[in-house]
Amino acid sequence: MQKVTLEKTIDEVKLSVVIPIYNEIDTLEQNMDRLKAVPLNLEIICVDDGSTDGSRDLIKKYKEDGTIQKALFHRHNMGKGAALMHGFAAATGDLVTVQDADLEYDPNDYVKLIEPFIHGDAEVVYGSRYLKSNTYRVDGFYHTFGNRVLTAASNLFSDLSLTDMETCYKMFLREVIQGIKLCETRFGFEPEVTAKIAAQKRRIYEIPISYHPRTFEEGKKIGWKDAARAFYCIIRYNIFDR
Repeated sequence: MQKVTLEKTIDEVKLSVVIPIYNEIDTLEQNMDRLKAVPLNLEIICVDDGSTDGSRDLIKKYKEDGTIQKALFHRHNMGKGAALMHGFAAATGDLVTVQDADLEYDPNDYVKLIEPFIHGDAEVVYGSRYLKSNTYRVDGFYHTFGNRVLTAASNLFSDLSLTDMETCYKMFLREVIQGIKLCETRFGFEPEVTAKIAAQKRRIYEIPISYHPRTFEEGKKIGWKDAARAFYCIIRYNIFDR
């Protein structure tokens, strides 16, 4: 697999931010305000995954006023993975990252995530919630435990040493993510893409990030069925589809 290097300064980098959205009307506006404050050249790509709460209309408004550069719409809910595939295909930046539409992750961390690319070291960077050198709201034990178990299982089969496989903040050289054929339409995206970049022997770095988790009462969508699917994906994409 040919190695790819970013040969630009941080001021020259164009970062495509793919935002999968499903009924996030309560947090979308604040999230956009955060993104507008980031001192980087951003290409914001919103993919509405069949929202029914008014998120679609807000996205259209942001597209009209230039806050976002691309607005993509699914007729019905297809899943986070499907939204990401659609967004990745539309990206034109030097780098591509994922931004959930809630407020759990802080876009100010983009600058730190970009640094390993600027130094010519990385092809993929994961923002780890468990390398705790930044602001971190304490999460529930069972959710944290589940993430650590899934990360350990992923590491076992992929021969990586990640601390946070399930993190939302994954940043890729555009050539890398657009060169991967993805299949998982829901939350199986995380173990699938990890398995596939491991199989390609990509240079992966981890950077500590801030994290402010929301509870299920506040709108967290992932559940035990998604965890079960993640285990399936770890086995499938590291062993049978490698």
